[in-house]
Parts: sequence; structure tokens; C-alpha cells
Amino acid sequence: MMTALTTPRPTLSRMHAPTLHTLPSAVAANVERMRLATHARLMAVVKADGYGLGSVPVALAAIGAGAEWLGVTDAKDAAELRDAGVEVPILAWLNPAGVDVAQVIADRVDVAVGSVDELRQLIADASSLPDGRVRVHLHMDTGMSRGGVRLEDWAELLRTARSGRGRIEVVGVMGHLPDADAADPAINAPAVLRTCQARDAVLRAGFGPLIVHLAATSGTLTDPATHFDMVRVGAGLVGIDPSETVSLQGAALLTASVVHSSTVPARTPVGYGGAYVTEGMTRLSVIGVGYADGIPRELALGAAVAIDGIRCPIVGRVSMDQIVVDTGDLTVPRGATAVVFGPEGGAVPSVQEWARWAGSIPHTVVTGIGPRVERAIA
Repeated sequence: MMTALTTPRPTLSRMHAPTLHTLPSAVAANVERMRLATHARLMAVVKADGYGLGSVPVALAAIGAGAEWLGVTDAKDAAELRDAGVEVPILAWLNPAGVDVAQVIADRVDVAVGSVDELRQLIADASSLPDGRVRVHLHMDTGMSRGGVRLEDWAELLRTARSGRGRIEVVGVMGHLPDADAADPAINAPAVLRTCQARDAVLRAGFGPLIVHLAATSGTLTDPATHFDMVRVGAGLVGIDPSETVSLQGAALLTASVVHSSTVPARTPVGYGGAYVTEGMTRLSVIGVGYADGIPRELALGAAVAIDGIRCPIVGRVSMDQIVVDTGDLTVPRGATAVVFGPEGGAVPSVQEWARWAGSIPHTVVTGIGPRVERAIA
């Protein structure tokens, strides 16, 4: 027979908004770890607002630890970095909104070009300006069919580049590794070969010197043959190693307040549809974050948060604005802090655990935290 839980004495606690904390010291430690793995220069990729942790704080921490370049999705993203006083070279390689040539010249942003049409448009736009040249990295399709110029079209690309001399300056060659997460150099070898072929063709065409870059985080950590002149580290900055071969430091900490607590009897349904029913008398706490904040709605058994150093399982369905956790015998006052994920270890769930619970990857966890969650630098 279950014994009644003792009634706790009420405790007052101040509420705080759900907050995603960025840990610059962890970013710096991860950059230092990456630098031990390579003799190449290191580009810190701060796309998607620094993997959700703020492009400026992540960039500054990475530069302070030795990153020599920054990478962004769109040339417009570089303006915030320049306004923050960042002086290192910046490469933008997707530019889904197009390229404002005058702006990239003014902001000193290199542009990656992944098709002959892109290059022609860039040259035409640059020709309308009175002066200035756009620094270009030619993007080879190294096997992903996800952008980049195929090897058989490389000759036409180079003819177009030669026609634009004086308006563009070819300074780099880049590609991507299709399956670097496998941590197998044999799998990377075809992409390495294509990159070498692209580089050699560009040099034969009279361009250079060049910066050649292929590897991202996994290649940096597992395959020196992919490093060339520079490596591009993005996920690794925030503590994610897609190859799962190296332990990096998590750079994200998500906290939220307990907004309600109650003691419930056995056989109490929890949440929409009563998808979970308590087995015995227990205490439940409601945490003020939900799927509108980036908490995955579908979670595997075992998903949890940490409260007062104790891991408490999530029970019932994730709602738009809240989740419910079973705290067992733990008395939790309103306003107590729950750690959703973080780098501390022990009871605190990691981003990697959340990815497994959601059937996803860690990248989606950190980049998926919504805009109403406050941001802070720890």
C-alpha cells in the first residue's frame, strides 16, 4: 500500500524566462581541440546564427581561440559580424537571397559560386560598379549533388571566370564530404580526388594562389587527407561531433522555470489524451517550454530534464508551451529551475541525448530553439 507523500512547506522562488545560455569558454575549448587535429587554417562556421547560440558571441570566442576565418550562409549575415568589430576574412557560400555585389565588396566578404550561371550573374553585377572586385571561391560538386559545379562542367566555369578577370578574383576552391560522419578515409577518397582535380584545373587556368577547403567537423577530426589549406568547423564549435569519435564540450545550456507543481494520486492521466497515467502517488511539475520553443513533440521513453541535480522524466505529451515531469519524492516549488539540456553531465541531459530521444541529430536541437526563448551569455 502506497503511503501518502508528506506535504511540503511552501517555498517562494522567483520565476525566470526560458533562456538559452551560450558558453563561450566551451566554444574556445572546442576550437583548441580542433586545432590539435590539423595543421590547416580553421574557419569557424557560424551559420544559422551560430547554430542557435548567437553568431557574434560564437565567432568572437572562436577567433579568440585561434580561428582565422568565419563562414556564414548569406553575405547579409556578415554585416552583423563586421558591426561587432570582426576583421577576419568571411566566406558566404549559399546566398539564397542573391548577392549584393556592392555590399560584399564593402563588407570584404568572399562569395562561393556553385554554378556557371551564378558566376555569370556575379560578373555582370560587378561590371556595373565603378571599381572593386569580388573574391570568389569556386565550389566543386564532390559527390553530394547538393550544389557545386560538376567536374564535367569545370572547363566552362573556368572559361567564364577568365572572362570576368578584373571584376572577380578567384581565391579559393571548395567542396563538401558526402559521408565524413562515417570516419572512414576510404569513403572520403573520391571527394578528395575531385577536389585535387578542381584545384589543379584552376591553377592551370592561371588563377592563384588558392585556399582549398573541403573538410567540416568530422573530416577535421578523423581524416587529415581532407584538410588541404583550411578546415570548416561548424557543429564542432558548439560541442557536436557528427562522427561521434571525439568528446567535445557542449556550448549550450537551456533552462526554464517550474510554473506549477502538484501531488497526484495513482492512475492520474497526464496531458492531452491521457497518454501517460501515473503508476502511484507522485509529484508532477510543469515546465514552461514546449514545442513552440523547440522542444521536440515526439519523444522516446526516457526523455528528461534535471531539477536540483536529479533527472526527472518527461511524462505525457509535449504541449505547445509546456512539458510535465514526474519529480517522484522531490518537492519542487514554483519558480525552481529546470535544466533541459546542458554540458554539465551527471543528471543534466546532453544535446546528444535529446537528439536520440527525438530521433534526430543534435544540430536540430540547438538550432531549433524558438525566438521567444531568451538568449544569454554564460
